[in-house]
This record gives sequence, structure tokens and C-alpha cells, in this order.
Amino acid sequence: MSDITVPQAIDAIYTAIQNDNEDLDLRIAELKTAMAGEGVSEAVFETAKLAQPNRQGRKLMQSYFRKKGVAVSFV
Repeated sequence: MSDITVPQAIDAIYTAIQNDNEDLDLRIAELKTAMAGEGVSEAVFETAKLAQPNRQGRKLMQSYFRKKGVAVSFV
């Protein structure tokens, strides 16, 4: 896996979500690695860029990412 920054990993996740979650698990793993490398404890996503920006969509995303070991918040 190449060195990727947290913002790059988050952008890759936005792209994966827009492409019907294509390679989402791989992108989450990249994000987790980038977060560990940069010492970041939580990934911050923009609600407007999500496929389901409502509360239910955000909670579903938080739950899924939590299962993968990534804490998520939204702005």
C-alpha cells in the first residue's frame, strides 16, 4: 500500500461511496493506516458529500466504520 494522507484517503472514500461502495473496505483500510501514521484519532467527513446526508445515513456510516476500527465525525 502506498503512503496516503488522511485527506487523500477521505477523498477516496467519497469516490467509493459515489461508485456504489466499490472497494470501500480497501479505502477504509487505507484511511486507518493513514490515520495511524499521522496520529489522527478521528476521520472527519463533510455531510454534503455523502450519498445519504441525513441522520440515518450518518449513523449507518459511523456504525460501519466503527466495526472497521475507524472513528468518524461529520461537519
